[in-house]
Amino acid sequence: MEQLIPFISEVGFPIVVTLYLLHRIEAKLDTVVQSIQSLPARMQE
Repeated sequence: MEQLIPFISEVGFPIVVTLYLLHRIEAKLDTVVQSIQSLPARMQE
């Protein structure tokens, strides 16, 4: 948290919020990619 405050003052609040949201979405996209990759194997069952 201590590293976050100077970063906010340097680049601005909107950029920090955008980076945070992109980080959260990345984890969800990884799950979607894994599901899509396992789909052909599930369809053969």
